[in-house]
Amino acid sequence: MSAEEASRLVMGAPEIGQALERLAAEVLARNADTGRLALVGIHTGGVFLAQRLKRLIEAGAARQVPLGALDINLYRDDWTRLTHHPVVRKTELNFSIDGRSIVLVDDVLYTGRTVRAAMDALIDFGRPDNIQLAVLVDRGLRELPIMATYVGQFVTTTRQEQVYVYLLESAGKDEVRVETPGQKHSAASAA
Repeated sequence: MSAEEASRLVMGAPEIGQALERLAAEVLARNADTGRLALVGIHTGGVFLAQRLKRLIEAGAARQVPLGALDINLYRDDWTRLTHHPVVRKTELNFSIDGRSIVLVDDVLYTGRTVRAAMDALIDFGRPDNIQLAVLVDRGLRELPIMATYVGQFVTTTRQEQVYVYLLESAGKDEVRVETPGQKHSAASAA
């Protein structure tokens, strides 16, 4: 099997840009009171996407929206199976989440375990009024009953495939690919 057969482009830069614009419009439509709205990106890809959504939402709402970053590594139920030394990143929530509408942002929704861990971590910081979920890609195959409020694109995959999100901030390009196991990848988030 050639590298092109083992990898398929799902979204390029234009499609990612359009998806983020649509997600921002949907967030604004659902959250008329942007004074209570806050975005929280899940490390790492979700943080970059949350930064982009923040710019788009602020342009549409003409007001500032707080932005946070959340590390969920120690909240995962599988971290000991993944590694004996998890990479712990910085959680930054420089605002109170109490009574807010929090939009959790991640790049890929797959089993639901990352989102469950993110909600557990978030609740340790306070009690939001509600938590919504925005993802660039929903690949299905859930293990937990979790669904996104906002989805950039639904992608059909098998459990053997990986979805790689390459973002300009970390990989120098915007691209989403579905790849078969054993194929090389770099500077992308996989789920």
